Amino acid sequence: MSGEQPTTDGPSRRAVVAKRVESGDGDLEEIEQLANAVDYEVVGRLTQTREEDAAYMFGEGKVEELAALVVETDADCVIIDNDLGPYQTFNIGGKLPEDVAVIDRFTLILEIFGERARTRKAQLQVELAELRYELPRAEAKASLAKRDERPGFMGLGEYDESVERDIKRRISDIRDELASIAEKEQTRREKRRESGFDLVALAGYTNAGKSTLLRQLAADLDVAENADRHPDLETTAESEDMLFTTLGTTTRRAKLDTREVLLTDTVGFVSDLPHWLVESFESTLDSVYRADLVLLVVDASEPVREMREKLVTCHDTLHERNEAPIVTVFNKADRLDAEAIAEKRAALSGLAPNPVVVSAREGEGVATLRDRVEDELPDWQHERLLLPMTDDTMSVVSWIHDHGHVEEESYGDDHVTVAFEAKSAIVSQARAKAADLSPIDA
Repeated sequence: MSGEQPTTDGPSRRAVVAKRVESGDGDLEEIEQLANAVDYEVVGRLTQTREEDAAYMFGEGKVEELAALVVETDADCVIIDNDLGPYQTFNIGGKLPEDVAVIDRFTLILEIFGERARTRKAQLQVELAELRYELPRAEAKASLAKRDERPGFMGLGEYDESVERDIKRRISDIRDELASIAEKEQTRREKRRESGFDLVALAGYTNAGKSTLLRQLAADLDVAENADRHPDLETTAESEDMLFTTLGTTTRRAKLDTREVLLTDTVGFVSDLPHWLVESFESTLDSVYRADLVLLVVDASEPVREMREKLVTCHDTLHERNEAPIVTVFNKADRLDAEAIAEKRAALSGLAPNPVVVSAREGEGVATLRDRVEDELPDWQHERLLLPMTDDTMSVVSWIHDHGHVEEESYGDDHVTVAFEAKSAIVSQARAKAADLSPIDA
C-alpha cells in the first residue's frame, strides 16, 4: 500500500477487531481469519448495531469504548470490518492512543494480497487495487494531515496535484502491462486447446478447499511429466488451511477416462468485495471466464445461510462474463452426516442444482466428480480416418492418441484405420496431417 503499514516480521501484532451492522449481530469470524492470515493476534472484539455515523462509523460513545479496549489489551492497531472513509479513519484515530493504527476491511485485504503475490501478474494486480483504493482518498488524506499538523498522515505526504497525476499514470501503465500479459495467456490457452486439452477452472470462496481438490483431481498425472510441452504450468498447489493461500493461478494436468484436462485453481473470493477490487483481478479471473467448465467449490460444513450468501456472490461474479457450464461441488463432506448433506442439498437446490458431494481431504466422491466433469465438458467430434501406410503414418497415429481418444485402430496391408473422438480443432488438424501423407513408392 502507499499508506505505511506495520511489517509482519517478528512477533504477531496485537489487534482489536470491530464491526458495525445495521441489524442483527456483527459476525467477526471472517475478519479474525483475515487478521490471522497476516499474523495479527486478535486480543479484543467489539460490535455495534446501529445506523452509520458519518463522523465515526460507530457512535461516538462506542468509539470511546473502543479506545478503552485498546488500552486494556495493549493493542497495536484497530481493524474495522467496514469500509471506512478517510475522515472516519482520522476521527477514530484521534480517539485512540498515539501510534495505534486504524485499518479498515479493504486495507487489510490488500495487505494480505500484497503478502501472497508471488508472480509479476499478481503483484501488478495488487498494486492496481491499492492505487484504485488510494486515488479517491489522496486529497482527503493530505487535507487531514495538514489539519492535524501530522505531515504524511497515512503515508501520503503533503498534497500537491502531482500526487493524483502520478497515481493515474501508474494505473494506466499497470493496465497496459496486464493487458499484454493477458494477451500472452490467451495465446497459451488457445495453444492448449489446439493440443487437445479442455480447460477446467476451480472457483469459489477462499478456504473452501479448492487447492486440496486440485491436488486430488490431478494426483495421477503431474504437469512435470510434460514440462517441455507446457513450461508455464505449476507442479504444485498449496492446500494450507489459510485464507488467500492461492492468489495467482496454479494449473495442473489431470487424466479423465477419455480426456486430458488442464485444471486451474484461481484466487478465492471473499465476501463484500467492492466492484473495483474484483475488477483489479480481472486478468486472473480470465482463467475462469475463458474455461470450458467451472467447478464452483463450496464449504458444505458452513451453515446454509452462509453457503447461500456465498453462492449468490459467486454466481454474480461468474455470470458477468462466464459462459461455461458450472458444476457446484459441496466440499468437506467428511464433517457432515448424510442427513445434514441431504438437508443442505434441498435448501440450496435453486442455486446449486445437482451438486457433487466430496471430501477433498479424504478423497471421498472425487471419482464421481471426475465422471461429472467428463460428462459436462463440451462434446467431442467423432472421426474415422483411413491413412495410407507411409514413413510418417505411425507418427500421425501417435499424435492422434496424444490429442484425442482412439476408439478403434486397425491395420491393413497398405493402410491404417483410426476411429477417434477429439475436439473439433484436433479433428481438423488430424485431417490435415492425413492429407499430407504420401504413400510409399512400390
